[in-house]
Amino acid sequence: MNDLSTLEKATWRLIITPPAEGGWNMALDEALQISIGRHEQKPALRLFAWEPPCVSLGYAQPISDIDLNALNTYGYGIVRRPTGGRAVLHIDELTYSVIAPDEEPRVQGSIIESYRRLSGALLHALHLLGINAKADNEYVLPQGTQKNAPVCFEVPSNYEIVVDEKKIIGSAQARRHRAVLQHGSLPLYGDITRIVDVMTFPDEEKREKVRARLQEHAVNVSAVLQRDISWQTAANAFAQAFSEILNIQFIACQATEEELSQAELLHKEKYGTKTWNHHK
Repeated sequence: MNDLSTLEKATWRLIITPPAEGGWNMALDEALQISIGRHEQKPALRLFAWEPPCVSLGYAQPISDIDLNALNTYGYGIVRRPTGGRAVLHIDELTYSVIAPDEEPRVQGSIIESYRRLSGALLHALHLLGINAKADNEYVLPQGTQKNAPVCFEVPSNYEIVVDEKKIIGSAQARRHRAVLQHGSLPLYGDITRIVDVMTFPDEEKREKVRARLQEHAVNVSAVLQRDISWQTAANAFAQAFSEILNIQFIACQATEEELSQAELLHKEKYGTKTWNHHK
């Protein structure tokens, strides 16, 4: 299904969680994916933030991309996502997660098909904030950029959201537990290049080249609007956009006790461990 206008109204949960450390945020995402894949709970749009700031690695990204000493110096956490992609510094941002069963028409089909549908809602959220963004469905890498660059916002992918060819929302997907999890980041303000300070490079010249490339290819909300907006303002726009574009009626609630218990277990045995976060 590609025509969003044919989607029948669905009831989803809107879960807004307080800022949390990286391992817990990823554990809760997977706990929601498990319960939703089992049809124990309704699909969800989750909106959240990170405290302390945290670098998340893509599932297959080597830990050697990160300077762990610098990470400790800055007081950032580290976690490995269940999704692919490259490193993201979660700081001064709104993070979203969409979790729905495989057969839910808003996410069913190929990854590109589901990306396209969900990007329509992401795009509308930015328009509600006054940002003239577009979904770049055939992004061409700028000259000199490596496709496997270690920093997520250095390289837009198909159907990710850009403003004047600069990436503003980075997203990734995981399909397991009979459900789709797509999560992503909208940087709100601050220095978009801060992640470069905790990455490993062969020399400082290479670090500064990546910093310059990131400034050229990525942007945050405050830079576009020339003013800061609050996290809650961005969250309201996301909820409204997903409701309007994907024809969803939201029930505001929290994760269930069973989901929280599952998240605690996943945090203890997976996302809070060096075995998971430092592998590869």
